[in-house]
Amino acid sequence: MGVATAAHQIEGGNVNSDSWLLENLPRTLYRDPSGDACDSYHRYREDIDITARIGCNALRMSIEWSRIEPEPGRFSRAALDHYARVLDYAREKGLAPFVNLIHFSHPRWFAAAGGFEKPEAAERFAAYADRVARALGDRFAGAATFNEPNVIEVVTWTPNGLAGITDNPLFQPMKRAAEQATGSTGFASLVTGNVGKVRPVMMRAHALGVQALRGGAGKFPVGVTLAINEEQGVGDGNLAERKKAEVYLPWLLTAAAHGDFVGVQTYTRNRVGPDGNLPLAPGTDLTDAGYEFYPEALEATVEYAARTTGKPIYITENGIATADDARRTLFIDRAFASLDRARAQGIDVRSYFHWTLLDCFEWLHGYSRNFGLVAVDRESFKRTLKPSARHYGQMIERAKAGFQR
Repeated sequence: MGVATAAHQIEGGNVNSDSWLLENLPRTLYRDPSGDACDSYHRYREDIDITARIGCNALRMSIEWSRIEPEPGRFSRAALDHYARVLDYAREKGLAPFVNLIHFSHPRWFAAAGGFEKPEAAERFAAYADRVARALGDRFAGAATFNEPNVIEVVTWTPNGLAGITDNPLFQPMKRAAEQATGSTGFASLVTGNVGKVRPVMMRAHALGVQALRGGAGKFPVGVTLAINEEQGVGDGNLAERKKAEVYLPWLLTAAAHGDFVGVQTYTRNRVGPDGNLPLAPGTDLTDAGYEFYPEALEATVEYAARTTGKPIYITENGIATADDARRTLFIDRAFASLDRARAQGIDVRSYFHWTLLDCFEWLHGYSRNFGLVAVDRESFKRTLKPSARHYGQMIERAKAGFQR
């Protein structure tokens, strides 16, 4: 049991990534540039010390492809050595490292070449996975190819979701500026890529990546993490099952065919009517991310993923955006109660990772959403544990005996 983090969101200075370019354009959808983030690239020991002090025995983290392969085919030994030191220190502190190869950000050159819209991207990713597996795999306790490769499909079903991005008057100028800056004819990042072209290539890349990870150093479970919220059908003719079939099922079947586990990342529920997601009712208790405050969704999502795939479940993200830390404590308590009910049904849940350790960069929303158990001063980078971090540690002590590392 532990916390989840992501390289681009906490490390800072990820200048070779597609996200860095988009964040820093004069006209951009991003609220803030990531900048120095939490400076975790240099302060990783402090962050690992805090994770261990909370009482965790595992750390979900990502490594940054943009640092490891800053130019196509040119791998940085120094970057690989850096992540080796991070992994070694985590193990020294008693933390089992679960590593994501991609957590939303890609090398700038990769996005400029068309990203996962291009069929050859699957082999490019596999070559990266192979290099990482050979250099670092003996340090992994587990690995995932991608973080939430279905996230755009999830957003598509949200009222004004994907259209709210692509129809934004800043979208096309941002995309054109990125193409001009990189000499690209189709800059395809997470935000600017075409999901219809991206999905099949990413699925093939996942399959090749699993093979590469299994062929490297060390032996560890390999899988993929998926965004899965509870979908509650409302009324006759509701589209809840159709939504699940479009948004979750293709990747769940891919995970079942290629991999050892499914990572479930749950934040809320949706109520789905005949026309799609229903608007939230007036007075609905919301998080600062605009989701319904509904920690109980975890029970339904792990049951659905386990039943669909027959694979062990790793809860790789679960948490809340809030400035009121007492609400985070309440969320944790109710999420654990929901998880207990799922496990009482016999569902094979192997881990729980809270999102996230630090208040950090939240993509298009910049630094406006606080998911962290630990506050970070934006000027000094001072870390301050919130009461929820201590409470989470107490919950871990009660629960960790029931989980396998």
